[in-house]
Amino acid sequence: MRNLRLDISYDGGRYKGWQRLANTDSTIQAKIEQILSRILQEQVEIVGSGRTDAGTHAMGQVANCHCNSTMPCEEILAQLRRYLPEDIGIHSVKNVSPRFHARLNAKTKTYRYRLWNSEAPCVFDRKYVSIDPAHLNLVDMQKAADCFVGEHDFSAFCANKNMKKSTVRYIQTFSVEQVGHEIIFTVTGNGFLHNMVRIMVGTLLEVGKGVRPADSIPNLFGATRAEAGVLMESKGLCLMEVTY
Repeated sequence: MRNLRLDISYDGGRYKGWQRLANTDSTIQAKIEQILSRILQEQVEIVGSGRTDAGTHAMGQVANCHCNSTMPCEEILAQLRRYLPEDIGIHSVKNVSPRFHARLNAKTKTYRYRLWNSEAPCVFDRKYVSIDPAHLNLVDMQKAADCFVGEHDFSAFCANKNMKKSTVRYIQTFSVEQVGHEIIFTVTGNGFLHNMVRIMVGTLLEVGKGVRPADSIPNLFGATRAEAGVLMESKGLCLMEVTY
């Protein structure tokens, strides 16, 4: 049995997230599985590196699936590109080791969050940025972002109230940069909890607005969800890269 690796990008604006749901086929996983099963003429199930929320985008999602088909990877890729909707793109299809698992073998993931920080109209990127024209202190925001680096209990940054697994995660880097009218948050870690990046960004915005001090971030580790910042909207978030 073959194991295929798929490198994927998608505009998540009209989907209910990555994960297949019982009551709708409007998810990224479901769309790819439907088309891939038709192409290979067998039922396949794909496993993604991680779940992205409804409305969240990806430039570097990775998935794998096992199949019996002997169809060449080049033909599978061509067929996927032909039949998938234009907001889901397949960059490559490769044969990989039978033991490769897109989620379990992932070492790091990098997410980017885009904030349009201006009163000027954002016509062409409005579907991919959150908008907040308030004056922000980027120096304090970067100081606060630096506090996230390392291994911590991120329970306060998890929207899943029934989380039973460990909420400890390791953040490798977290940068806050201004590029034109945009503020770009880029974070790399070994894994992320439900809504974790969006809550971290919401907390950093409160620091930027002077609502909370930059050095208060460590007090949130191991705290409750109510103590952290607001949940930012999903359209500004994009999964950029997964490393193995």
